[in-house]
Amino acid sequence: MQQQITVLGSTGSIGGNTLDVISRHPDRFKVFALSASTQVDLLLSQCIQFSPEFAVMAQEDAGRRLAERVKAQGLNVKVMWGAEALVEISSHPQADSVMAAIVGAAGLAPCLAAAHAGKRLLLANKEALVVGGDVFLSAVKQGGATLLPIDSEHSAIFQSLPEDPATWSERIDKIILTASGGPFRSRPVETLRDVTPEQACAHPNWVMGRKISVDSATMMNKALEVIEARYLFGVQSQQIEVVIHPQSVIHSMVQYKDASVVAQMGTPDMRVPIAYGLSWPERVVSGASALDFRELAPMTFESLHGHDHGLRFPGLKLAWESLDARFGTCAVLNAANEIAVAAFLAGQIRFDQIHAVNQATLAAASFTAPESLEALLALDLESRAHALAQVRQFQT
Repeated sequence: MQQQITVLGSTGSIGGNTLDVISRHPDRFKVFALSASTQVDLLLSQCIQFSPEFAVMAQEDAGRRLAERVKAQGLNVKVMWGAEALVEISSHPQADSVMAAIVGAAGLAPCLAAAHAGKRLLLANKEALVVGGDVFLSAVKQGGATLLPIDSEHSAIFQSLPEDPATWSERIDKIILTASGGPFRSRPVETLRDVTPEQACAHPNWVMGRKISVDSATMMNKALEVIEARYLFGVQSQQIEVVIHPQSVIHSMVQYKDASVVAQMGTPDMRVPIAYGLSWPERVVSGASALDFRELAPMTFESLHGHDHGLRFPGLKLAWESLDARFGTCAVLNAANEIAVAAFLAGQIRFDQIHAVNQATLAAASFTAPESLEALLALDLESRAHALAQVRQFQT
């Protein structure tokens, strides 16, 4: 029987790779619904190729334009728009799996809807856990959902862990997240203030969207991944370590209490963790190239405590600080970073001021630990307002 799949954020990098894997296995997977933010033309072409039941745009004007194009093409696709429509396709009874690839906190509500509905939830939206934390995990448990990580690092950890989660705490010593170091790993720290958005988006190993590319350049993506790993795998924050591995061949590792280390390796191609999530516990062809160990360049590793990485990547330490603070602090950090990165990409602040916006927003935050989605979203909005105020200060 075909697995019916909703792809949230189908026009992004993760969404496009997901559709590529699906297209290789028409006997196993069927696209049930697709969603996009602004790219009407691309979503239309995906509708033509995959014939989903539903197509959703984030905004009404884009949704109406897509509806007109779908009608002109004679496609049997129901077009909807808005936040409620995203929730509907994420929790629809006919959908078996939901690929959550919407970037940012905007993906939290549909992720929660899929969790409450008991779906197989393929989590590429790390913010669902960074912002949602225990609220999100409670929804997964209550709905009986299956949560599978799609981030290459978290998928690697998942593949390196014992099959029975009940044994994790007694067997694991620590989780080691690898980081490429991004495009500025060796660039003189004093020149980072002059980095342009184009330079920050030119990742040496991975093809990604602009926001996550900037996060990789600042290492804030790794800070968010530390937070995500804490919730995904139930370890303590001090059991998570980050090591720089510029070649991006080892995607992450698990060190056990007997000092043995299990690592997952592969080419830097997101189709590998996507294929694993779609087919788990089986494995299917992903379309990625296999490692050729005869041609493999030497693998190197760097400590974050060496060289000047503390100055180069100051935002990384905010992960552990936020995890050790009251619940909700991680949501504040995520909101501030989204605003700061958007401001940098728009030319409103310098690259080195992204961290300053994040720090100032955390310092200004005053809140009671949120206990619901509504409280989390309210905290997210408040934090964005603080971050925007900080951005305006840098512009004066």
